[in-house]
Amino acid sequence: MAFRLNVNGKTMSADVDGDTPLLWVLRDTLGVLGPKYGCGVGACGACTVHVDGAPLRSCSTPVEAVGAAKIVTIEGVGADAVGKRVQDAWIELDVAQCGYCQPGQIMSATALLKTKPRPSDADIDEAMGGNICRCATYTRIRAAIRRASGQAAEA
Repeated sequence: MAFRLNVNGKTMSADVDGDTPLLWVLRDTLGVLGPKYGCGVGACGACTVHVDGAPLRSCSTPVEAVGAAKIVTIEGVGADAVGKRVQDAWIELDVAQCGYCQPGQIMSATALLKTKPRPSDADIDEAMGGNICRCATYTRIRAAIRRASGQAAEA
């Protein structure tokens, strides 16, 4: 079946089965490689994208569930002021170690700051709780979120 998807502001077409996970459509069919495969069940957060502004685990979401929604991936999140601030803070505080989980981390952090521009540490913990970092850069992740929110924090 043919699907027309709005990905990072561009209309893209994919001829796939409706139950194909959005992650595989993005990566294998459309060549959008930022979202990563981690667990396949939506538990690790590496595949996080925004769908109409909300964070969504693309590995466990069938493409047919997306419809005409706007999909934003790590490749497009910097076009938004909040996403750009988050990406800049990530770089400034040298958050990434291996980097594999970082696209999902940045997507979740951006979604948090769009709904809570000045989150508490408890808000950050709750919003980021579904994103796993094997390198355990959680302290730097929190510091980067606080920096992007305008609440100065050092790693």
